[in-house]
Amino acid sequence: MNRQYKARIYVTLRPSVLDPAGVAVESGIGQLGIANVKQVRIGKYIELMLTAADENQASEQLDRICDQLLANPVIENYQFDLDEVQVQLGVST
Repeated sequence: MNRQYKARIYVTLRPSVLDPAGVAVESGIGQLGIANVKQVRIGKYIELMLTAADENQASEQLDRICDQLLANPVIENYQFDLDEVQVQLGVST
């Protein structure tokens, strides 16, 4: 029986990669008069639902999706959280 999972995926630039968007945001924060914020990094956050036989299969599918589509493994790292979702069947009256 297949189960449904909710994935939360975080994609960030590798620490060695320059982050121009992060630099721009850090500068903007400084222009707001806030001087205690440093090393701003900008990334991507993705949520998706998937159906799989078990958590291991879901994790393997997510790893493939991230590695081949959502992240550029040359310059980006990714990690994800995976939670099983209880499907509630509707009751009709």
